[in-house]
Amino acid sequence: MQTTDSLRVAIIIGSTRAQRFGPTVAEWFHDHAIKHGGLDLDLIDLAETGLPDVLGHPNDAVDALAPRLAQADAFVFVSPEYNRGYPASLKTAIDSYVDEWKAKPVAIVSYGGVSGGLRGAEQLRQVLGELHAVTIRDTVSFHSCWNKFDDNGRPLDIDGAGAAATVLLNQLTWWARALRAARIAQPYPF
Repeated sequence: MQTTDSLRVAIIIGSTRAQRFGPTVAEWFHDHAIKHGGLDLDLIDLAETGLPDVLGHPNDAVDALAPRLAQADAFVFVSPEYNRGYPASLKTAIDSYVDEWKAKPVAIVSYGGVSGGLRGAEQLRQVLGELHAVTIRDTVSFHSCWNKFDDNGRPLDIDGAGAAATVLLNQLTWWARALRAARIAQPYPF
């Protein structure tokens, strides 16, 4: 149950590929966010939402996800880098909504090969800015991610990953509280 002081944070797994690493990263981050405290977490796996693969007319799946996004005070995108960008499934999910993102903070947890997903994260920042979302500067990034987690889904450098996640969550919660208070005091101008 959400208290007045807790923040609702939607953690969105951006990849829908069959052999993806996103759930491993997202579950670790979700567990870290639970320990951080004060957050009402909603883990959204795009592979399980039924959203269309390409942007089209609204359908039942788009309508079903809308309230979950609208209720969120903040978002965390867990995204790989595919061909120097982020997944089409995440782009479709972002483009299927407009008001749900406005005046809300978004943090990015990226993973991939040598760049750790950071090139895809930079593209996400451009798109989210256009939607009037506020991206958090600091990220959590896993370079060559397949070699960075143990068999239990925990980062091998748990101290470094945990420290980066804590900084990200501290910044995200600061922005989420500030922007929620601003949206309550005065509706965001369109």
